[in-house]
Amino acid sequence: MYLVTGANGFIGSAMVWELNQKGIFDLLCVDTVSIGDRSLPLAGAQYSRFLYTHELMDYLQKLSPSQTRDVKAVFHMGACSSTTEMDKDFLYRNNTLYTQNLFTWCRENKIPFIYASSAATYGMGELGFSDQTDPEKLKPLNPYGESKVAFDRWVVKLDPAETPWYGLRFFNVFGPNEYHKGPMASLVFKAFHQIKEKKELGLFKSNHPDYKDGMQLRDFVYVKDITRWMWELYEKRPPSRIYNMGYGKAHTWLDLAAAAFSSLDLPLKIKWLEMPDNIKNQYQNFTEADMSQWFKVGMSHPQWNLEDGIRDYIKIYLQPEHNIFHKTIPSSPEAMS
Repeated sequence: MYLVTGANGFIGSAMVWELNQKGIFDLLCVDTVSIGDRSLPLAGAQYSRFLYTHELMDYLQKLSPSQTRDVKAVFHMGACSSTTEMDKDFLYRNNTLYTQNLFTWCRENKIPFIYASSAATYGMGELGFSDQTDPEKLKPLNPYGESKVAFDRWVVKLDPAETPWYGLRFFNVFGPNEYHKGPMASLVFKAFHQIKEKKELGLFKSNHPDYKDGMQLRDFVYVKDITRWMWELYEKRPPSRIYNMGYGKAHTWLDLAAAAFSSLDLPLKIKWLEMPDNIKNQYQNFTEADMSQWFKVGMSHPQWNLEDGIRDYIKIYLQPEHNIFHKTIPSSPEAMS
């Protein structure tokens, strides 16, 4: 059995799809949101059982030794990921302490633990975006980022030899099954709907003299690379540590916009918007995952470039009215050719 938390969310449900694609159906899916309240992400998925987040630890503690040995790995994608959540006590309990408790159980039973950290831990990027930077030195911009780096700081101090663990710092992930995320959804998802409705896309003007309008840079990565990498970690077992999860090359907002318009067979049309005062001082004009450590330990390069990922997302999932992973076949860029 494999355990996936956040299974009724974006990356968690995508990981369930990845496992199903590999013929793995003995899955324990865990989330704070029920299937009844959010039916789309796991629609069509095959899994053994669904638990609420608050039920999980009690369930695990009651497993018999033989049942515990049957747990192959834990993919812990569950967390409050809102960068606007200001309740620090809630974020500590939900994101930091819960992750510590779950990892402690995995460590006691020598079960591989793969968890979602976040690129939000890098703050404004004053120290760069290297996963080799001491977490104690990082300065996130919001309580969400603090809740993530707090666990990173805790886990790196433990003996890494006792059980495999991997902290994944996701950059700008986009792809199917993010439809419920509202303001936290990727610009690709938002762009699709804006372009379909208005035949134009609104982008913020630059707030920095070093960047022309639309030339601000982000590291965009398709969710299908993320889930493939998570399985690769489980199979290859490189050294336990924190790893960046990005494409490794930044692209501009205009690159993203051009790919979205092209996928919809429409000419590029941008409406330039003034950046709101409340985000000017915290706006990141550049993010780019340093993937050198990932490649150094023999892990694979991304398969989906920005253009192919956006085309796959729009053509296969968004245009057919929010199609879901489990009703589709394509899983590689070649499948689109």
